[in-house]
Amino acid sequence: MFSAKLQGRPRHPGPEDERYPIGKTLAYGLQHILTMYGGVIAPPLIVGGAAGLSGTDMALLVTAGLFVSGAATMLQTLGLGRVGSRLPIVQGISFAAVSTMVAIAHTDGLRSVYGAIIVSGLIGLVLSSFFAKLVRLFPAVVTGTIITVIGLSLMPVAFNWALGGNNPDQAGYGSMGNLGLAGLTLLVILVISRVFQGAISRLSILIGLVVGTIVAAIVGKADFSSVGETKLFSLPTVLPFGSPTFEIGAIVSMTIVMLVIMTETVADIITIGEVIGSDIDTGRVADGLRADMASSAVAPLFGSFPCSAFAQNIGLVALTGVKSRFVVATGGGVLLLLGLLPVFGAVVAGIPYPVLGGAGVVLFGTVAAAGIRTLARVEFHDNLNMVIVAVALAAGLIPIAAPTFWDAFPEWLGTIMHSGISATAIVAIILNLAFNEVKLGNRKGASVFAAAEDKRDVLGERIDDDIRD
Repeated sequence: MFSAKLQGRPRHPGPEDERYPIGKTLAYGLQHILTMYGGVIAPPLIVGGAAGLSGTDMALLVTAGLFVSGAATMLQTLGLGRVGSRLPIVQGISFAAVSTMVAIAHTDGLRSVYGAIIVSGLIGLVLSSFFAKLVRLFPAVVTGTIITVIGLSLMPVAFNWALGGNNPDQAGYGSMGNLGLAGLTLLVILVISRVFQGAISRLSILIGLVVGTIVAAIVGKADFSSVGETKLFSLPTVLPFGSPTFEIGAIVSMTIVMLVIMTETVADIITIGEVIGSDIDTGRVADGLRADMASSAVAPLFGSFPCSAFAQNIGLVALTGVKSRFVVATGGGVLLLLGLLPVFGAVVAGIPYPVLGGAGVVLFGTVAAAGIRTLARVEFHDNLNMVIVAVALAAGLIPIAAPTFWDAFPEWLGTIMHSGISATAIVAIILNLAFNEVKLGNRKGASVFAAAEDKRDVLGERIDDDIRD
């Protein structure tokens, strides 16, 4: 399926080039933003909390994330030369990088996070034209394991939020009041997901955050005092947290994350082509990857983090049948404008941690479940794929189960392995190459090569998943 869809073909106007009246374009664009909004504000809040930022700085991270996501979406949908796929793809701050960024922030600080993103983004930009050949290093047995660990490694963040934040010494940490707010938010999300269908169900995270915050404000557990001290409008600040620093361990770790992000983006580009019925060739995939990596490399200059395609919005395209890239570009413009309103970021930053914790259980658990779903179709009979998953999962969970495990190792290695996603990716890729790619020493007839030779590789599987969604 992958090779058949990526044969070079002349480009012609497709269904993604359809235009709607201004009113409909704006309404459909807003729907896209509401669908992905909870996901785009969560990573800045997680990383900012891990870095110990103040409320004002957290607001800056949120607005920077909105601004960069909007600009990246417009670049991806409208295109600029050979940059941008010109497909209805929404770009947002990637969840895949969160656990790695948190690990780097704890070890080397936020400025090192930005330095690692810039270098790894530029590396990804250079690799964009050749990445189709590298995707075979990420079959489902590898990507499924990585995605599962991403979700699991983020769960402690959700639990700490539910308890009251990231500081166990603060007053009220672990109180029943905090846990009650987290439980209420989770309950609202579950009820909306169960009772409603379609677009309303997809807004369950956002609605849960709103209801939880309102209740928190009523009982005196929400603090929006910084809103009145924040400017209504402000242009984005360049390097708001100072010049980036460059640590080799952080760069290696973030580069691995970028490869995972690129793999997901390739899958999403091909998927959206299937959904809207448009031909996708290798050039268009490379153009989309360039937009992805260019946005990620530039993001730290404005105080933001790596961007990637949001798969949930592909499901929205399939659900609504609205295939126009100009609709998504309009949504990107709305995001960009929100990023110019610091007061809006201050409101988001004022959402209480327990409320975020209730939503985080669903958000992060969904990521882990997506990885398990991918692993469910991996062939485990009469091969060593079970060993690959078992060892890679164990390596990825070390930072959670034994945080001091890597302390005695060289600092650069510790930085890499303290990130569950980096540790999982390294172990899974090496074992997959050793067990599924290297045939020397294996008996004829053994199905050790099932994962490597399965034509329905990770890209085909992601296509099937997203179309079903």
